[in-house]
Amino acid sequence: MKADRDAVAETVERLIDDVSEWPHVTVGEHRFGGTEFRVGPREIGHVHAWGMLDIAFLKRLRDVLVAAGETGPHHLLTESGWTTEYIESPAEFDHARWLLRLSYLYHVNVLKGTPAGAEEFADVDVEAELVDLGLSDELRAAFDRR
Repeated sequence: MKADRDAVAETVERLIDDVSEWPHVTVGEHRFGGTEFRVGPREIGHVHAWGMLDIAFLKRLRDVLVAAGETGPHHLLTESGWTTEYIESPAEFDHARWLLRLSYLYHVNVLKGTPAGAEEFADVDVEAELVDLGLSDELRAAFDRR
C-alpha cells in the first residue's frame, strides 16, 4: 500500500506544479493543512498530500457537477458550493485538473466582471478555455448562471 500512497502523493505534487503555472494563481499553505490555490482574493481549491481535493464553485455549478457524477459534495460543508474529489491513483490526475481548471475559470470570469479585474485578467480567454473543457450544455448554463 505504500506504493499506492507514494503514487497518490506524486500525483498531488504533479497537480500542484501544474496549477502553480496557471496565470494569476498563487500557491500557499492552507489553514487546515495541504496546499491552497488562489486567484486574486479567491480560493479556487486546496489539496492534501493523501489525495483529498476540495474545490470552490458557485453552488448551482457544484450541484450540476455532483448530479453529473463529476465530483462529490464537500466532505463537511455538504450544502455549500464546495466539492471534494479524492485522487486515488495517477489515472485521476486529468479529471482533478479539469475540475480545478473549471473552478479557476469560474473565479477568473467573476473577477473579470470588476473594473480592476477586467484589466488584470484580460490575458485569460475564458470562453476559448471553456470550449476546450468540453462542458455539457447543463454545465455551461450553470457556469453562465442562466
